[in-house]
Amino acid sequence: MSNDIARIIIRSGKGGNGHVSFRREKYVPDGGPDGGDGGKGGDVIFLVDSGVNTLIDFRHRRKFSAGDGEEGSKKRMHGKNGADLILKVPEGTVIRDAKSGMVIKDMSGSCRKYTILRGGAGGLGNMHFATSTMQAPKYAKPGGEAKEIEIILELKLIADVGLVGFPNVGKSTFLSMVSNAEPKIANYHFTTLEPVLGVVTYPGVPEFVIADIPGLIEGASTGIGLGHEFLRHIERTRVLIHMVDGASLEGRDPVSDINVINSELLRYDKKLTEKPQIIALNKMDACEDKDAVVKRVETEFAGRNFKVMTLSAAENKGIKEVLFASYELLKSLPKETEYFESETEPVNEDEKTESISVYKNSDGSYTVEGPKIDKMLGYTHLESEKGFAFFQRFLKEQGINKRLEDLGIRDGDTVILGGESFEYYSS
Repeated sequence: MSNDIARIIIRSGKGGNGHVSFRREKYVPDGGPDGGDGGKGGDVIFLVDSGVNTLIDFRHRRKFSAGDGEEGSKKRMHGKNGADLILKVPEGTVIRDAKSGMVIKDMSGSCRKYTILRGGAGGLGNMHFATSTMQAPKYAKPGGEAKEIEIILELKLIADVGLVGFPNVGKSTFLSMVSNAEPKIANYHFTTLEPVLGVVTYPGVPEFVIADIPGLIEGASTGIGLGHEFLRHIERTRVLIHMVDGASLEGRDPVSDINVINSELLRYDKKLTEKPQIIALNKMDACEDKDAVVKRVETEFAGRNFKVMTLSAAENKGIKEVLFASYELLKSLPKETEYFESETEPVNEDEKTESISVYKNSDGSYTVEGPKIDKMLGYTHLESEKGFAFFQRFLKEQGINKRLEDLGIRDGDTVILGGESFEYYSS
């Protein structure tokens, strides 16, 4: 498995159990319940880190867990909350559900931080359950269960321009000359085994981000070699520089190579072949009949969204022209990066049937809890008018308002949902 895909299991923390205890103080022979609440389990949080470029940290470790909440203790002592688990990933990481393959979250653009699993709520201690008829409750609420899912992390680079072509056609040399990237360069096939991202810093050329996609081979779209590992990085690019050995120094035919690479793009995703391409015929300083090669390629691909240009990366000729052509194409295209919309949410199978608990506390407040509540609060922005309207509708549709009214709630009473306190007002 390469450094840009990983399959891992993540687990949030279990909530600490509520505690059962009673005051045992001198001169207080019949002390009341004083069992404290358990601590909340830790959340699992993904965080985009600009200093991280690969998913290598997930290659040699399979399971990641947040901390469990501690049990409450006597004297109304609250258990310590479990530590959150923060997983740092590069921008462009797509999180998928391993079972369905559907997208959970795309860590790109404005999405810099995402809580994928929330820890279990801390259980209430027995101090909450004392009533006029039950002054010495000998039970407490257990902590909420941990949540565990298997996910796939998939890095799809975010670059303006993708640099594609067969191995050993000069892509790494080109990238090292035009950007701040430092790819390894050698005269061997598959020298570049990881995608390399760089910012174009060529004199006189406006900046844009370029990615060297490792050399493709025939059959890459079906997984031969490391095809799938490389092709995914082309998805977000807006322009492709398709570099070809125009001089056929290794006996390769330029037209055949262009057809093979585009066939692989088509098989992987038709949209990739619709991206504008600059066919960059490299090594033309060693070509015996430059004009004939250019004419043949232009004739063969007439009518396609291709622009044929020549250069010699080794002699620093034609590079500026290719970069400017790429920049002009970028200016003519929409600036929006392709983001992958969320298709599912991380929900355990047992959560789907778990009920929502609604009960009255000894202090007169009311608690509404359960996995559905935690999940709803996790993706609802209560600060916005739309989000708050969704929140109110959710409470009504789930019958929560009716259950609170049956318990005797009045306007102005406090309702605790997901650890947050709200004032209740009937609509």
